[in-house]
Parts: sequence; structure tokens; C-alpha cells
Amino acid sequence: MRNKVFSLAALPLIFLAGYLSGMNAAGSNRVYELRTYTTHEGKLDDLLARFRNHTTKLFEKHGMNNIGYWVPQDDPQKKNTLIYVISHESRDAAKKSWDDFRADPDWKKVQTASEANGKIVQKVDAVYMDPTDFSTLK
Repeated sequence: MRNKVFSLAALPLIFLAGYLSGMNAAGSNRVYELRTYTTHEGKLDDLLARFRNHTTKLFEKHGMNNIGYWVPQDDPQKKNTLIYVISHESRDAAKKSWDDFRADPDWKKVQTASEANGKIVQKVDAVYMDPTDFSTLK
């Protein structure tokens, strides 16, 4: 009987250990995504307008959290580069959010309208990241 009681008492601890093993160093499954967009020549302002007026709202609609957006200060990147960080509840949530975003009729309209004078984005680099245990991100 004593072993059964111990086994039952240990179950929550075993569950908690398994749950925690799926967490990142900051104690959650939240994943951060660093994206760098390189535009075609002369298209950075078009990309910034698209993000400012439409894309960030569509990201939120699909469960992506906008963390921050930057343009480099130095040439040549300051003329053609947007860098941003968004976060997702998990890596699986990121995949679902991106799939839903790409299929969204509102996004398709925005993309088509913004590219009426030619493609804007030449290259996209993406990196998924976990915050370190000493990061101030929550």
C-alpha cells in the first residue's frame, strides 16, 4: 500500500518534470522569431508602408506578437533592409500562424496591391530563438 501511495504522489512531479523539459530557458514554450527582409532597390519605403498599415495587424490577427521593427543605420543595409522580431506561443503555433497568415484573403489583397509596381521583397531570412535564462523577455 505504501508503494501505491508513493506512486500516486509522484505522478504530479513526474508530469511537472516532463512539462518543464519542453520549456525554454525563460520558462515557457514561447518562441521568438528574428526576420530580416532585403528589398529590391528602391522598395524599402513600400515594405515599411505595408508593415505599418497592414502586416502588423494581420500578424496579431493570426496570433503573432509584434515585438519590434528596425531599419539599420548604416549603408548599404539602411536602404533595403527591415529587421523585426515577433513571438509565438510555441514552434507549432508559429507554423500554424504563418500558414493561416499566408492563406488569409486580406493578406493576399494587401500583397497584390502593394506589389502592383513590382515585387518588394528580394530575400527573407528567419531564425527561431529561445530567450536565455538571463533575458528580460517575459
